Amino acid sequence: MIVNADSAQIYRDLPILSAGPSAEEQALAEHRLFAVRDGAQPCSAAEWAKLARSEIADVQASGRLPILVGGTGLYLRTLLEGIAPVPAIDPELRQRIREAPVTQNRAKLEALDPGAAARLKRGDAARTARALEVVLATGRTLAEWQQAKSGGIAADVDLRPLILLPPRPWLYARCDERFRAMINRGAAAEVERLLARALHPNLPVMRAIGVQEIAAMHRGELSPEAAIGAGQQATRRYAKRQYTWFAHQPPAEWPRCAEALTPAVRAELVEALSLPLLREK
Repeated sequence: MIVNADSAQIYRDLPILSAGPSAEEQALAEHRLFAVRDGAQPCSAAEWAKLARSEIADVQASGRLPILVGGTGLYLRTLLEGIAPVPAIDPELRQRIREAPVTQNRAKLEALDPGAAARLKRGDAARTARALEVVLATGRTLAEWQQAKSGGIAADVDLRPLILLPPRPWLYARCDERFRAMINRGAAAEVERLLARALHPNLPVMRAIGVQEIAAMHRGELSPEAAIGAGQQATRRYAKRQYTWFAHQPPAEWPRCAEALTPAVRAELVEALSLPLLREK
């Protein structure tokens, strides 16, 4: 049983651009938490972790093996380590902050939570907004809330992690190949349908890799080839950040695979992890 741990693949608006599982892949094994949320409804790490806990419990109750797949480190960390008991944020306050310019939110955060401001990059609109809304709504910083995390499942499961860190040239070539393949499969039309909904630009689905590049193509600001190049570059940049996070953030004892993922290597990994479900496929 495959359980999605990718923050883009949870939305049903971008099955192609988020590299969601194909019909053929879904025929090999049941997939859960893929394309289950409308793009107009953002899914936080805490919300995903709650959904994932329910799915994992259901899969285990049926005697099957849940396999979490995805590259959103915050999602996985929240599931394993738990979440901070931050009270619900007033919707009006949240909307006001999310719609404000990041420079304005940054200035307020520097005054109210300088520690968070120092940790966050200046252009990180989502995390800046989150830190600001928490301190404004609760009077406590997000770091203070995070010291009281609860609900993690790491101590209650037999975890068999594997981090994929293939050679960067191989990885970046795959990124380029994949983005072009997405365009060939209809990603441009997919983004056009998303743009027609006129959703707020700060929503996670609107910030998915490739959306802005393809949107620029639809507006005539980029040629198709230039949009593909920009999308490929954005993908490589994200892969670099993701690579760095998974290389250093998870526990040192988690195994890392530094080889190119050839069919032979994939077979060896499946055998090493003792995953009978995958062997049967």
